[in-house]
Amino acid sequence: MLKRLSHLSSNSKHLIHCSVLHCMVIYYVYSFLYVKLDSDEEIDPWTEYGVTWTYMLYLFRVLIFLVVPQCLFNFFGLTCYNAFVNTVELKGSANTTPFICFRVVTRGDFPDLVKRNIQRNIKTCLDIGLENFTFEVATDQHLQLPIQPRVREILIPTTYSTKTGALFKARALQYCLEDDVNQLSVDDWIVHLDEETLVTENSVRGIINFVIKNKHEFGQGVITYANDEIRNWLTTLADSFRVSEDYGKIRFQFLMFHRPIFGIKGSYVVSRYKAEKDVSFDHGADGSVAEDCYFSLIAYKKGYTFDFIEGEMHEKSPFNIGDFIQQRKRWIQGIWLVVHSSKIPLKNKFFVTMSFYGWLTLPLSTSNLLWTVFFPLPADQYIFLNIVVAFMAALNTYMYIFGVIKSFSLRKIGFFKFMLCLVCSIVTIPFNVVIENIAVIWGIISNKHKFYVVQKV
Repeated sequence: MLKRLSHLSSNSKHLIHCSVLHCMVIYYVYSFLYVKLDSDEEIDPWTEYGVTWTYMLYLFRVLIFLVVPQCLFNFFGLTCYNAFVNTVELKGSANTTPFICFRVVTRGDFPDLVKRNIQRNIKTCLDIGLENFTFEVATDQHLQLPIQPRVREILIPTTYSTKTGALFKARALQYCLEDDVNQLSVDDWIVHLDEETLVTENSVRGIINFVIKNKHEFGQGVITYANDEIRNWLTTLADSFRVSEDYGKIRFQFLMFHRPIFGIKGSYVVSRYKAEKDVSFDHGADGSVAEDCYFSLIAYKKGYTFDFIEGEMHEKSPFNIGDFIQQRKRWIQGIWLVVHSSKIPLKNKFFVTMSFYGWLTLPLSTSNLLWTVFFPLPADQYIFLNIVVAFMAALNTYMYIFGVIKSFSLRKIGFFKFMLCLVCSIVTIPFNVVIENIAVIWGIISNKHKFYVVQKV
């Protein structure tokens, strides 16, 4: 079985993946409509529940439309582009590329992790023949990195402050761009990594292809979370959805529109130095919590273009549930500050704002599970809404499955464990929904200018 699956071509795998996704959508839509339309309940909600409560019930139903654009981007990203190409082929010479700086930002709490990953990443780059590169580590605390030609430690002074008072990671990134600190030329490239990020040979080849192409100022690729030792299976399975989003909306927005319509992540970002310097990370406290998203929308505003980079990098999911919730809470609060910033025009943040309010109203949308049972509405009056809900339910369920497929190696863990992971990815969906609801509520009521750092070792 394993041997037969491993010998399928990438096109065959993509065809099977698309077929399963489309069949799930058809099944969900048919089942949802059949159950609803087969009901013989004839309820007049305006009389039964009253005008105010009926309006509220319909409002809870239509909130789902806030995330329709995001779902469509995920759907088209997953189906329009093949995600099963195993090897990224170099389109030029690795030893004649423009200069590439891999930049890691850290508070300095985990020096051994940084040292270990720097060495692993340097070896990966050398293994594929990359020569024109360096690693920079911007840190709040001295790490005592071994002195070597390709590694530079940048210690951020405690007295340093930006012009607008940027904080946290944004402050560190801005310090690296200061004229008396920077050592890069205007056409050099920066690859932003977190301290736990491990590059792969495919991702380095993808970066080389991107900089050789020299058509877009910024790029981003896929990150997976189930590599090496898994510290927490529950959070890792929950993060499988993020992997699908990388292959879905992130890839679609960059390959089709070359714009950060839904923003970007903070690591595996590749940027031309000249463009990054122009956009800058100096956007005050409001641009310091979700500095990645804020940065991308300012770049969007300035007219810079983005592209998708082939090849994946590896990171770890949070090690415990508390950190998992804190991470989501920080994202909620950071995006809150982004979408309410007067410095970003609505046209550049419109879809981020829609997606954010879809996330923010998740507790209300989730409550529909209860209201549908106890306060049913006439099914024949909102058939289209039922179709949309069924489509989104099918897509979101499948994205957990697809994320597992792309995160776990069938060859490494075996058929039984692989199938168990697929099943568990579905079983953990209720857990993920509960966690997201907790994070949303906590994010709304707590201080939005804090930056929580999860445990890394």
